[in-house]
Amino acid sequence: MDATTPILYHNRELSWLKFNQRVLEQACDRSIPLLERMKFLSIFTNNLDEFFMIRVGTLTDSAAINPDAVDNKSLMSPSEQLSAIFEEVQKLAAQKDEAYRALMSDFAGSGIEHLSMDYLTHEQEAYLESYFKNEVQPMLSPQIIDKHHPFPFLRNKEAYICIQLQTKGEFVKLAIIPVSTGFERIVFLPFDKTKFVLVEELVLNYCEQIFQSYIVVGKTIFRVTRNADINVEEALYDHDMDYRSAMEELVKKRRKLMPVRIEFQNRAEEAIVEQLCRRLELSRDRVFFNQTPMDLTFGFLLCCRFERTGGKGLFYPALAPQPPVMVQSGKPIIPQIEQHDILLSYPFESMKPFISLLLEAAGDESVLSIKMTLYRVARESQIVSALIKAAENGKEVHVVVELRARFDEENNIIWSKRLEEAGVNVVYGLGEYKVHSKLLVITRRVNGQICFITQVGTGNYNESTAKLYTDLCLITAKREFGEDGNRIFTGILTGNPADNTKYLLAAPKNMKTMILHFINEEIRAAEEGRAAEITVKINSLTDKDIIDRLIAASAAGVRIRMIIRGICCLRAGVPGYTDNIQVISIVGRFLEHSRVYVFGPPERSLIYISSADFMTRNTERRVEVAAPIFDPAIKKRILVMLNLAFSDNVKAKRLLPNGEYAAVKNGGPPIDSQIDLFKIAYLHNENRREQGMKQVAMSAQTKRSDIAQEHSPEKSLFAKAADKLRALFKK
Repeated sequence: MDATTPILYHNRELSWLKFNQRVLEQACDRSIPLLERMKFLSIFTNNLDEFFMIRVGTLTDSAAINPDAVDNKSLMSPSEQLSAIFEEVQKLAAQKDEAYRALMSDFAGSGIEHLSMDYLTHEQEAYLESYFKNEVQPMLSPQIIDKHHPFPFLRNKEAYICIQLQTKGEFVKLAIIPVSTGFERIVFLPFDKTKFVLVEELVLNYCEQIFQSYIVVGKTIFRVTRNADINVEEALYDHDMDYRSAMEELVKKRRKLMPVRIEFQNRAEEAIVEQLCRRLELSRDRVFFNQTPMDLTFGFLLCCRFERTGGKGLFYPALAPQPPVMVQSGKPIIPQIEQHDILLSYPFESMKPFISLLLEAAGDESVLSIKMTLYRVARESQIVSALIKAAENGKEVHVVVELRARFDEENNIIWSKRLEEAGVNVVYGLGEYKVHSKLLVITRRVNGQICFITQVGTGNYNESTAKLYTDLCLITAKREFGEDGNRIFTGILTGNPADNTKYLLAAPKNMKTMILHFINEEIRAAEEGRAAEITVKINSLTDKDIIDRLIAASAAGVRIRMIIRGICCLRAGVPGYTDNIQVISIVGRFLEHSRVYVFGPPERSLIYISSADFMTRNTERRVEVAAPIFDPAIKKRILVMLNLAFSDNVKAKRLLPNGEYAAVKNGGPPIDSQIDLFKIAYLHNENRREQGMKQVAMSAQTKRSDIAQEHSPEKSLFAKAADKLRALFKK
């Protein structure tokens, strides 16, 4: 890049912080019910914790090991990136404090109140002091710090009270009290069950009673965030152990890594800050002060409590995943798949047909084998139970359990053991490549012929997240897909990533090459004067090779539209370079998670759904799969979903060239694409009930035609759905 070329890239880490800011903005949106706003605030703080544990941890290591290395897009060194991150996080901390204060003020109108220990009534103070003496103090393990009492290990993200003590001889020392383990985080008043304090605030207020022989000259609540970015390969090199044992060691080791941040709540004496920084070897730019609780994930606990006790008007109106429009309820799923491809759209449609597929396969005499990848699964997984049932029924079951799924390692370790105990052949990924693909291949022998049922998805096989994440699931009996799926599994099982697939795109070998090829084809079309378009829906865009080809495509006149929920390292709208690129982000009630690639205008479009974002780690360092969509009705359905997202003017934000995001304003009626997709699902189900058994018995071809017609924008389905479901969505 020469000195005259405009900066066409955003820094990855700073772009991620902009995404988390968009999450925080949801907590400030007064059109959202109160406890839903509290959830967004909890998600914001949890996201930021993980960001420090992983991304800041990685940059901290890089700054120490290779300080001259630079980011290949922003050209910032690790130290420069860290400085910019800390500056932005200080701003976000202030915005978070203001959001929490505003939220608590709004909560007061509903009777829910986070009490201040400085403004208690006599009755409240009497109860809380008694609660402290009888329920909390006996469980505390305070420790002074001196030559006989060494500085304790501080657990990652757990709250502590640090107290500055003075003896009669003027000698000052520190004491530390852990307050995260063994306590209920939220203490509700028994005579007013909507008012509460946090246990760390309670201990802070009454800690003088613990150190009665000292004078307390300073006290504060603090917590430490530790680096969690460690590599399982290190454990394999250091120990002679199998992969799962190495992962168990990794999980233990993660809890003890170096601190990367220290946070204080409210005031903190300089002497306390200085001593803790020295003990933890932290520089002052890694110190963050909060005027509100540091860990706001207690919001999830609040939501659970008031969900159980009513909380009318505090939550979104209930929405239940509907029976999928492409599946005939009450009938076996395998014969339906043999007749036509099926697309499931979560959370708008139910995951039950997919679970039914696994259960049918487990008991179907024609099924010879089941091969499946598992990345993140539910704690109580019906999917894993179905695989276990298949193995117990004598089926050959091969499952790839990716033990390196970040922060799900322990859950995956547990499930891998249970699968093995049931007779499932379990493998743990593919060496240096994480297996992130969502792929299932069921092999059958029918009338002496080998045939397949193949499923490719954009999201995890997880019943819980399928109700919260927007994802797509394609199920097909196309032989070519099954053959490609088997090639991918053979590559995993033999330690060599597949590079010979014919229809499915498979990272790390051919997916990126083909994506670049499709972009180049659109460039060629534009240069020849033909209509050229690219539409992409992904979570993140960081792969510089892909970014550079998109920039070239824009300059050639290709119209590019992208829905990117999180990180976007491409600057859109730069005149002469990226002015043909539009980027929006949707942060709403559900987590946008599906990945869709569309190359070409509608009349000649190639459409793929995939598990892969346009990130180098996905395209080069993981096993990923993208499946082409051939069924015309499914293609049309996906295009309508994408166009609806680009029409969103309620939750969509448009990326500006400077990296900021602005609300989409298009002058049309309010469109919340996620809610409208739910309206469509409800309407389909309503129509199905009205038409009765005659509609259910229609042929697959007729049904596909009806679906395509109902998805037609000319029919104004969204307006029709809104009228029919007005009562449901305005409760």
